[in-house]
Amino acid sequence: MSNVEGIPLEAVLLKSIKLADDVPIVRGYDFNEKFDFDKLMAHYMTTGFQGTHLARAVEIVNDMLNWKLCNEPILPTDVIQDPEERKDVKCTIFLGYTSNMISSGLREVIRFLCQHRLVDCIVTTCGGIEEDFIKCLSNMYIGDFELDGKDLRSKGLNRTGNLLVPNDNYIKFEEWINPILDSMLDEQLQKGTIWSPSTMIHRMGKEINNPESVYYWAYKNDIPVFCPALTDGSIGDMIYFHSYKREEQLIVDIAADVKKINNIAVFAKGKTGILILGGGVIKHHICNANLMRNGADFSVYINTAHEFDGSDSGARPDEAISWGKIRANAKTVKVHADATLIFPILVASTFAKFVAEKKEKESAPQTE
Repeated sequence: MSNVEGIPLEAVLLKSIKLADDVPIVRGYDFNEKFDFDKLMAHYMTTGFQGTHLARAVEIVNDMLNWKLCNEPILPTDVIQDPEERKDVKCTIFLGYTSNMISSGLREVIRFLCQHRLVDCIVTTCGGIEEDFIKCLSNMYIGDFELDGKDLRSKGLNRTGNLLVPNDNYIKFEEWINPILDSMLDEQLQKGTIWSPSTMIHRMGKEINNPESVYYWAYKNDIPVFCPALTDGSIGDMIYFHSYKREEQLIVDIAADVKKINNIAVFAKGKTGILILGGGVIKHHICNANLMRNGADFSVYINTAHEFDGSDSGARPDEAISWGKIRANAKTVKVHADATLIFPILVASTFAKFVAEKKEKESAPQTE
């Protein structure tokens, strides 16, 4: 190779090595074709950047589902070659999400998962509990990130990102929850019942009796819901106010719940998978429970946090592997994205597809 004005071209155009034949080629979806959602999703794998990470997340969640159902694969997967390998093997799926997921329209997506019992254990924050019930009593509204906080305060409106939450919602919530707290305290005093966050949520899911509620379906399908920070929100405010209305104090036992969630992981039959939207306490609580069984087998994170500050929220799955919270041979991915963009697409390509295919099979005429 010749030089150009004394510059060795070898330094600029270094000869490439030959890549292996099985290395995927970058190629996106061609919209000139008749639109096909499945083909579009397949092309995410070769799109690159977070598109490829989303496709990996779809693949991993489908693997979780196939193991969970413990039958012939109902979705494309290469995870099991021998059907005999499936015997007595299942996958317990842990779902975690922060409160803003319930504030947003992802609430309806999460409700779908509970309604069809597609997850086995939930961990969320206090707002992730109360805002589901509040939405059964009143509405939240679309606003704008740029609305003035001082002006909103004078109007009794609270801003969560570009969502608006009227103060009146919390008045309705207090009117709804107070009789429930009364009955819980009465049971504590008369029957010796000691409540934990999960048993309180179970009771509230029963009391709301509304099929629009995530926790109504968790109650109906006996899906345990954990909230290690139950007092960090309006529920905490209501417990505080309630403590001045009754002479006796409501006791909430968090130790019972840490034993309960850890045992779900320890005694899980077969494999475990974790699907986490956001970070913080919900992420750590699920990962730490899986530490008790030497790590999860599948892991999908979706959040916008970065790891450069050492935060647990921003940490990639590899960091959890170093702690033993995810197994060294686990299938893992982190999708760096806002979950409101990604999660509906993920569910459409996994859980929802399974439900649709199941309904189609059940409605098909039976042949002898």
